[in-house]
Amino acid sequence: MEGHKHIVILGSAWPLRGGGLSTFNERLARELISEGYKVSIYTFSLQYPEFLFPGKSQYSTEKAPADLNIKQAVNSINPLNWIKVGNELRKLKPDIIIVRYWLPFMGPSLGSILRTAKKNKHTRIICIADNIVPHEKRPGDKILTRYFLKSADAFVTLSEKVLSDLRVFEPQKKAIYIPHPLYDNFGDPVEKAAARKWLGIPETGKLILFFGFIREYKGLDLLFRAMAEEKIKNSGIRLLVAGEFYEDPQPYLKLIEELNISEQVIMRTSFINDDAVRFYCSAADLVVQPYRHATQSGVTPLAYHFEKPMIVTNVGGLPAMVPDGKAGLIAEPDPVSIADHIIEFYALGEDHFLPHLREEKKKYSWNRLVKAILDLANGI
Repeated sequence: MEGHKHIVILGSAWPLRGGGLSTFNERLARELISEGYKVSIYTFSLQYPEFLFPGKSQYSTEKAPADLNIKQAVNSINPLNWIKVGNELRKLKPDIIIVRYWLPFMGPSLGSILRTAKKNKHTRIICIADNIVPHEKRPGDKILTRYFLKSADAFVTLSEKVLSDLRVFEPQKKAIYIPHPLYDNFGDPVEKAAARKWLGIPETGKLILFFGFIREYKGLDLLFRAMAEEKIKNSGIRLLVAGEFYEDPQPYLKLIEELNISEQVIMRTSFINDDAVRFYCSAADLVVQPYRHATQSGVTPLAYHFEKPMIVTNVGGLPAMVPDGKAGLIAEPDPVSIADHIIEFYALGEDHFLPHLREEKKKYSWNRLVKAILDLANGI
């Protein structure tokens, strides 16, 4: 868009792992650069204090992206830092700041930085909101969220559920829902048997995948109970769990023992580096998202990229992205329903879903997201 030449992305990026947040921000930066914009990413020098971080490490072991201008700047718990970074951005005068919002804890730091940056009367603030109401609620969430939201000029949400949540807090400001674009930066699919060989697991047989950080709301325990259903036990289906525990693993490991499903479950619960993602996705017949509640999921666009059918539960924004019987199947968030739909998937066969997946994935382009951001900025 004419006139908007310098864009700052404020949010997680290398050297923070950040899961989908860092991956998303870096991929968005590359899309903007490809369209002719100067892009800087202001990431965190301290994102979470160690005692608040649920995983093993916040930091990537991969090399810095050579094609991106990333500055480690934001300390999420230091108000003096917020003033410093805000003043730096105020003087820098980017045309647009794109800020990611996913957690009320980030409200004070990001909201304060943006308030100061906007004093230049030039920069427009576009928020990409992953969540407005957090998955795990805590006292003070609403106050922190309101504080942050007042600092943004307009919003992009990645699900209709988040747009609805946003309207409770901000009924007037411009906002648009754009589906989460495809994660197309993890390389091409690998032939299934070759992917399984790379992972060191049996190359044949039925295999379903749970992918991503393990948290209570994602319902992995429901999937374990589905695996214990007689119809699944008798089918020879195995479950590959790929992702780091973001809570105490012991209840999950105990449940595997209690349900006597250890022979059916393959646990790979260290952090999955970017260069390994394609092997996990390519190895599976099916991706299962057994969430108890959700807004949207970054796993869905990942599955689309690798053309893997999905079973998602009928919660939040998940069903909107997975047309039932076409790109996947919609189950209820209970073990029997999940088990029934896994069996139904294998009865239909992968080939039933492939044409629909290939057609549906065309909707999820990065260019569409960029256009929405620029249109919002132009309309402020």
